[in-house]
Amino acid sequence: MTLHPFDTEETLDPPDWPQMAALAHRMVDDAVAHISGLRERGVWQPMPEEVRAFFRTPVPEQPGDLAQAYAELRQHLLPYSMGNIHPRFWAWYMGAGSFTGALGDFLAAVDGSNLGGGNTAACELDRQVVTWIKSMMGFPATASGTLTSGGSMANLVCLTVARNAGAGVDVRAEGITALPKPLRFYASDQAHSCIQKGMEILGLGARSLRLIPSRGDFTMDVAALEAAIAEDRASGWKPVCVVATAGTTNTGAIDDVPAIAGICRAQDLWLHVDGCIGALLKIAPANHARVDGIEQADSLSLDPHKWMHVPFEVGCALVKDAGLHRDCLALHHAYLEEKPRGIGAGEFLADYSFELSRSLKALKVWMALKENGVAKFGRLIDQNIAQAQYLTALVEAEPRLALMAPTTINVVCFRHVVPGADEARLAALNTEIMLRLQEQGIAAPSDTTIHGRHCIRVAITNHRTRREDLDLFIREVLRLGQEIESGAA
Repeated sequence: MTLHPFDTEETLDPPDWPQMAALAHRMVDDAVAHISGLRERGVWQPMPEEVRAFFRTPVPEQPGDLAQAYAELRQHLLPYSMGNIHPRFWAWYMGAGSFTGALGDFLAAVDGSNLGGGNTAACELDRQVVTWIKSMMGFPATASGTLTSGGSMANLVCLTVARNAGAGVDVRAEGITALPKPLRFYASDQAHSCIQKGMEILGLGARSLRLIPSRGDFTMDVAALEAAIAEDRASGWKPVCVVATAGTTNTGAIDDVPAIAGICRAQDLWLHVDGCIGALLKIAPANHARVDGIEQADSLSLDPHKWMHVPFEVGCALVKDAGLHRDCLALHHAYLEEKPRGIGAGEFLADYSFELSRSLKALKVWMALKENGVAKFGRLIDQNIAQAQYLTALVEAEPRLALMAPTTINVVCFRHVVPGADEARLAALNTEIMLRLQEQGIAAPSDTTIHGRHCIRVAITNHRTRREDLDLFIREVLRLGQEIESGAA
């Protein structure tokens, strides 16, 4: 008997749903144990070669046992994560995640909606989250916004709108080769590298970004900005946009946004604020004044996966002029026609984004806000800033340590010092301290160089951090410094 091909149809659904449910329950139980027991484990540990070898095995050709695959992940993945959910992870602006956010990602995957467009509850939830973020940032309800993969993409969306708005030609139709004058963007020399990368991706080139020198407090020199704009106009450039930074990566410095906004209004320039680090200060009861003026921006980028601690990944781009934003990115071919009814009814979320296929990343933000409310997130931001001040005081009270930059918000830059040691020796000492802290699982700071001086950098963006963690950290820095200087292994 010849089988009809449909007689052998397959599916990815499990053959035994109760068995799948039991495994899923075990995963949740293990996840709770993993997160609740963080404090009893080290922050990070190096991977043995046998673990690396496991990730080099060939692709499976035939079905396998899911429970066995899960057991392999428990053995080879979870013990060797970055550690950014740990209370003593302060290496970069990561955010510490949350269990609620993880559940949000799970439910988003269960829903399975593609959010490029569609007449669905998932799209409405996404719009609601963007509306909430607009309200939190002081942007008008008429502004537009889109959720992105993170800050780099959020900045790129905003810079694209700024470029098209200031180009003087229809860039979408004619391309950048039709520009009558070369465009100039401005940012502080402390701006995030994604701003330059954005210029390169937009076809304007790195030379289109003029870096304005920073002052002693690492904020943009506003007088130098005005002088640069005037000089560029006289030299044949077309100034288009100023990027103000609300929280620099290196030190947490916040540019004088109100002063920069005044210059942009007077010069008819687009003001973009890169707020991926500090924009959420806007909701912090004790520190909101630090970002006064960001609501004056024409566009703003921020990252809920940082100080709102939703799991990676989710950023957000806000644009005051929704029409300019949509005109910059909307495109509908025959297979994407908008309809008055049915699944395709309504405006497409993809009209404001580079992405057509998108997950329901808004759900974890929605759940986090529903569970905690804006006020609690604001208090947690204030808590981190108070912890940074506490760490700063510990550094200043210890003769063997030296603060390397003002502590503006939650970034503390310092180093171990040795009387009479030159810069090369100090750089080597502090690098070794940082590496041993990481390798021994004690804590995870990063390092940086400020005015040519290498130092340890602590960025406290972690809702699990306690002051006792900072006390332990300083003790260990001093212990390791003495150990290294004495030549102990």
